[in-house]
Parts: sequence; structure tokens; C-alpha cells
Amino acid sequence: MPDRLPPPGPSYLREQPVRIADRRYRAGMARPSEAPDGWWLAVLWVADEHGVLSFRDVAPDAGPPPDPPLGRLGPAISGALSGLILEDAGRLQMRLGLVAPPDDPDRPWRAPLAVRVAFRFEPARAATMRPNELAEMVLAGFRGAVEGLHRP
Repeated sequence: MPDRLPPPGPSYLREQPVRIADRRYRAGMARPSEAPDGWWLAVLWVADEHGVLSFRDVAPDAGPPPDPPLGRLGPAISGALSGLILEDAGRLQMRLGLVAPPDDPDRPWRAPLAVRVAFRFEPARAATMRPNELAEMVLAGFRGAVEGLHRP
């Protein structure tokens, strides 16, 4: 896999700034879609002028923690969207996956920082929001979660 992948395309929303220490990047989102079974789907990424970053680029300065980045990213995103994600039988209806896996499964932080997300939202909350507002909340939650990856 090349060092940097190109962004998946133009961002559906205005890209949001991602601040990692003194570096500045951009978080983007592909146009979301809704599956017939009610899942809201999107691809999110963080890039700079050279392409999509790797998770390693946003890891703490001391090095990536032992747990995989999705293990930290998922709880942070769900926390940012607390009350918006549907809960069914005690489980949040959220899925998170890598767009491209790492070349070496033993080094999960060396994967492109591009993820597929799927949510089922609380119907009453989602009905009060325009589609762009909902997408903005998801992108903002993702941006904050990525910034949190840098903290040990």
C-alpha cells in the first residue's frame, strides 16, 4: 500500500480542521446514505495536502498505545454522539470499520485514517434535524475523537 492514499473524493460537507499538537489537518466526509434497514452510512477521513494520514500520524508522541486505534476511536465517537445513537437491547447501534486494513495486522496504527461508519439514530432526535445537521454532528464527533487519539 502506498504511504498516503488520496482522499476518497470531495467532502460532502465543509472540511473541519483537526489539530494535533502544532499540526493542522482536515477531516472530511463522503456523501452519507441511508440503507433500507435504517442504517445511516458514511466514510470519514483525515487528510493533508499529501493525502489521507495514517493513524500513526495522530498517535501520541511517545508512540501508539497497544490497543488498536478503532478501540479508542469508537467509544470517543459514541460519546460525542451520546443520546443520538439508538440503543437496542443495551447495545448502541453503531458500527465502525477501516476503509483499508493495515499491511501488517500486528501494527494496526499503520492503517489509513479513513473509516466507514454506520449508525441507527434515535428516530425522535433524528427527525428534528436536517440531513446536513446530522452529518455535521457526525463529522464533528469524528474530528474530536481523532484529536483525542493523540492524548496518551
